[in-house]
Amino acid sequence: MYRSIFSPGLFDGDLVIVTGGGSGIGRCVAHELAALGATVALVGRTPQKLDTVAREIEESGGSAHPYPCNIRDEDAVTALIAQIVAAHGPVDALVNNAGGQFPALLKDISRKGWEAVVQTNLTGGFLMARECLNQSMQKTGGAIVNIVADMWGGMPGMGHSGAARAGMVNFTETAAFEWASYGVRVNAVAPGYVASSGLDAYPPEAREIILQAGNQVPLQRMATEAEISAAIVFLLSKAAAFITGAVLRVDGGRPNVRLGFPLDARRKVPPFNGFHLARLPKVLQDKEQD
Repeated sequence: MYRSIFSPGLFDGDLVIVTGGGSGIGRCVAHELAALGATVALVGRTPQKLDTVAREIEESGGSAHPYPCNIRDEDAVTALIAQIVAAHGPVDALVNNAGGQFPALLKDISRKGWEAVVQTNLTGGFLMARECLNQSMQKTGGAIVNIVADMWGGMPGMGHSGAARAGMVNFTETAAFEWASYGVRVNAVAPGYVASSGLDAYPPEAREIILQAGNQVPLQRMATEAEISAAIVFLLSKAAAFITGAVLRVDGGRPNVRLGFPLDARRKVPPFNGFHLARLPKVLQDKEQD
C-alpha cells in the first residue's frame, strides 16, 4: 500500500484525471491519489501501460480507469472529457503531467520536432485544462496542477521543452486569474532531476550526464517520484485552498547554484519514498552495479 504522509480518505469521492498516468511521476501520483480515496482516470497514449497501472491500483485497493488518448488532438480531448464526466461525474482535479522531449541543440531541431514537443508539453495541457473547465469545473470548481520543469535560466540541449514549459507557467498564472471566479485553482509543480522511468528514454550518449545530475544539486541527489507526488497532492488538497497561480519548485535547490561556490556533500537530506511499487530507472540500476 502507498505510504502517503497525507490523511487517509483525503480525496474520498473525488474524481481526478492524471495525464501521462502510465509511467513515471504520473504512475506514482495516480497511486497516491487512489490510496487517499480518489477515483483516478488514467490518460495516456499507450493502452497497455494504462491497463497495467490501473491493475496495480486495483490490486492495491484503489480505483482507477484507463482512458487512452492523444492529448494533442483537440477533438479527441473534447470527447475524452465528455466520456469521463458521463461515466464518473464531475471532475474534481486534473494533474497535467503528460510530457516528452528529446535532447537536441536548437540549431538542429526541425519544425516538426519543435512542434511535437510544444504540442505535448503546452498545447495538450491547455486543451485538457480548458475542457475540464468548460465541461465540468465551471459548475463545481476544482483544482489543476500543471507539471513543468526546471527551465529557469534556459534549458540548453532542450530548448523546445524549455520554451513549452515556460509557456505552461504563464498559462498557469493566467488561468489562475481567469478561472478563480469559478472556484478553480491552477498551480504548477516544477520538478528538477527525478529518478524516474523517463530517464531510460534518453539515448546512451546521455548516460554520463544523467549519472552526474545529482552532483549538480545542493542537496546532492535526485528526487524520488514520491517527493514530486507529495507536492502535487498538497496543491490539490484543501490545505492549499488559498494557493493559486503558484509554481512549487521541487528541485533540491538546483537553480540556486552559483559559480564560485562549491557544492558541499557533508550531510545529505535523506529521500522520502512512500511509493511501494517504485522502480529505479535502468540507467541508475546500472550505475549501482558499476
